[in-house]
Amino acid sequence: MSSPRVVSVEPGSAAERAGLRPGDELLTLNGEAPRDVIRYRVLADSAEVDLEVRRGGLERVVRVSKRDGEPLGAEVHSALFDRVRTCDNHCPFCFIYQLPKGMRKSLYVKDDDYRLSFLYGNFTTLTRFTEADMERVLDEGLGPLYVSIHATDPELRTRLLRNRRGATSLRWLRLLLDHGVEVHGQVVVCPGVNDGPALDDTFLGVLDRFPELASVGVVPLGVSAHNTEPDMRSHAPGEAAAVMDVIERWQKTFLDVLGRRMVFAADEYYLMASRPFPEADEYEGFPQHENGIGMARTFFAEVDAALAGRPSLVEVPHRGGFFQWVDGAPADGYRSPRREGAVGLSVAPADEGPAFCLDGRVSKKNAGPSEAGEVALLTGEYGARVLKPVLPALAEAAGRPVRALPVPNRLFGGNIAVTGLLAGADVAAVLEGEPTGGVRYLLPDVTLSRGVFLDGSAPGDLPRPVEVIGTGGDALVEALAEQRPAGDSAIPLH
Repeated sequence: MSSPRVVSVEPGSAAERAGLRPGDELLTLNGEAPRDVIRYRVLADSAEVDLEVRRGGLERVVRVSKRDGEPLGAEVHSALFDRVRTCDNHCPFCFIYQLPKGMRKSLYVKDDDYRLSFLYGNFTTLTRFTEADMERVLDEGLGPLYVSIHATDPELRTRLLRNRRGATSLRWLRLLLDHGVEVHGQVVVCPGVNDGPALDDTFLGVLDRFPELASVGVVPLGVSAHNTEPDMRSHAPGEAAAVMDVIERWQKTFLDVLGRRMVFAADEYYLMASRPFPEADEYEGFPQHENGIGMARTFFAEVDAALAGRPSLVEVPHRGGFFQWVDGAPADGYRSPRREGAVGLSVAPADEGPAFCLDGRVSKKNAGPSEAGEVALLTGEYGARVLKPVLPALAEAAGRPVRALPVPNRLFGGNIAVTGLLAGADVAAVLEGEPTGGVRYLLPDVTLSRGVFLDGSAPGDLPRPVEVIGTGGDALVEALAEQRPAGDSAIPLH
């Protein structure tokens, strides 16, 4: 078990007033060594906090005085200070088994920790959940939680998890729901395994045994080129449409019985089946937006609202976990926020020096994107299909041509086509074939985590200058409006 180590201190915060610095180890808070950032936040919530601090090998006690409930204002190095509870399942569809070699070590950690489900919206199978975990969830109000269901039939779930506890671990789901914990479920559909009648049976099991679930997201199996499981394959033509038919039929059933749709299909299914995305109200508040469900519809709504100069009528709740407000939790994890205020930050190739560094410092070697004759939106292959219908309106907003520039995912290969899994090397390969000047390249920040791509490279390593912007439709419109040609009047923005 390690101690939380301060990595940054918010200016003007209680931590700064107390003299905390990056690198300080917080051995105890009010006499207790916290196991994770959840407990850290609870201990730091008091008006008076006695910190046992180690700095440079020396230990001292620091008393922090602040308002009751005021954040401490110190981000720490990790969400967990004891060991991550790793997964003991051997799911044949697990994406971690399909990762290429050579990426950051943290990407290969296969967790099944309910605390990371609470903090970051990670899905847990509950096969390692215990009575002590249940007690803590209830005592500290740890919700929402996110549970991988995949199948409600005990034998099929055991087969999918390759763990005999897969047959019984959903009893914890029943207990969580019995005690009023908000839980969202997920089904990863593996063609030929848990689709067809098995998917019908799973939805029947949800209605019969777990009707209190807040939502169930249905996502297609991702199969990379590094997959070693012969039974795990991409959806064949027509299979995606068949899954959609099952979902739509059960949505009607859930509406009739429960008054809500309950199950929702990932955006990928609509693209694979070439079906239009549902209207915003059919997503019932977008409870699984960060799971790739309803992102396209919210993007369209954000673009429309920004072009009209009004706030978007579609509101997406931050349901991805405790990290959205917990003081101190590091912004890690697939669903975590990337960077605030990303609009307008430009990054030039490493050999030219940055135009605007990621921390906002202005370089003398400003590449000047305002001189570009057109705008290219770097995106995944699915993202390019989502962008297609709004490109004419975006071009009008920008006062210049705007095109989608899809980046094939060669790092993962297979059917991996989402923007969030793009690697810097793949983006670089596409940019190598682009003009050396006259084009303004925009890169959504969903491709980055702490300023780097999945393969560890950074935007500054790319062969062409790029601007890293927010991923939402409003951020895109704002970025386009900022660099309209001289003499053009800017479009209205809210």
